[in-house]
Amino acid sequence: MERIIVGIDVGTTKVCTLVGEVSEEGVLSIVGVGVVPSRGLRKGVVVDVNEATDVIATSVDRAERFSGYHIERAYVGIAGGHISSLNSRGVVAVSHDSITQSDIDRALETAQAIAIPHNRQILHIIPRGFVVDGQDGVRDPIGMRGFRLEVEAHIITGGVASIHNLVKCIQGAGVEVEDLILASLASSEAVLTAAEKDMGVVLADIGGGTTDIAIFVEGSIWHSSVLPIGGNHLTNDVAIGLRTPFANAEDIKVRYGYAIPNHIPPGETFDFNAFGEGSRQSISRRFLSEILEARAAEIFSLILQEVKRSGYDGLLPAGVVLSGGVANLAGFKELGREVLQLPVRVGAPHGLEGLVDIISNPAYATGVGLLLWGMKHAEAAPPSPSGDPIRRFIRWLKKAFFPG
Repeated sequence: MERIIVGIDVGTTKVCTLVGEVSEEGVLSIVGVGVVPSRGLRKGVVVDVNEATDVIATSVDRAERFSGYHIERAYVGIAGGHISSLNSRGVVAVSHDSITQSDIDRALETAQAIAIPHNRQILHIIPRGFVVDGQDGVRDPIGMRGFRLEVEAHIITGGVASIHNLVKCIQGAGVEVEDLILASLASSEAVLTAAEKDMGVVLADIGGGTTDIAIFVEGSIWHSSVLPIGGNHLTNDVAIGLRTPFANAEDIKVRYGYAIPNHIPPGETFDFNAFGEGSRQSISRRFLSEILEARAAEIFSLILQEVKRSGYDGLLPAGVVLSGGVANLAGFKELGREVLQLPVRVGAPHGLEGLVDIISNPAYATGVGLLLWGMKHAEAAPPSPSGDPIRRFIRWLKKAFFPG
């Protein structure tokens, strides 16, 4: 019997609800898609609860009609400038002859025993690696003999108010939150290979309002951050440079945009509608490319700055994998190679069944990744005695704001 998993990617430019069927053989098939333009969000954060709730409800309704399933629960992606991360170490004495899952859970509990401001909430606690009796480089210590277990954990936190507003919008649309997943973590499930994660790679998921960065080394996430810049900045630059409405600028960017001016013949032009003009205007495509190049180079410069700030810039032979809608911009990947001086490729979801012609696109990386995350973690081991922190937070929200 198939198992149904739903993912909702609430982004700055679009809300995407995906419905997936998981066969008994563990194959994921996309059977429902609901995509609507986003409203009520700015740079990945809810700024108008009513508008955001309406568009989420519309996206869910379309996915239900497409798939024929009624959606009650979903994995939800979260991003925005309120996201931050840190690394922490936890140490425990092994309680049995060999290390068990309970020892790992206790070690992770000690790792999260750090001072976190009252206005922040833990979203993820992810083991980076383990040390058993001084032996480091251990990835899975279960079953090993030892007396002392150490864990290096990557802890991702978010602003309580931003989390609450997103959960409120999802529940207002009639859907319970199965779990909140950092958008870049979800995207990594869809576009990164195990070899890239082992060697060292940067995922840059560039959406409309934010660029989500995740650095993987030795198979685990070592650093994550969110940059407040994205595709809308490119579109806004085009709108200002060509003096045209934002919607026209977006269409121009998609149809005629190219990130490297030197690749455009000097005499190539296109027509468009400008503000205050009764007829269509003609403009050089190379001029458009120059506008886009300046902002695209800035995005890559900020990515490079963040990579260097992490301290892991010398551990990334697999380079950078781009996802998100901006990755579709012609010449964007090539410009990235010039600025970053690293291998760069565009990552799109693959290895799926069903509506692959729709979702085999970098813009759907987070949505597909939410489904893959759900497949992997739905049957995960029982949580530590304190319970999963985000589930505790959601239960608290229900009791405080949605009684009855």
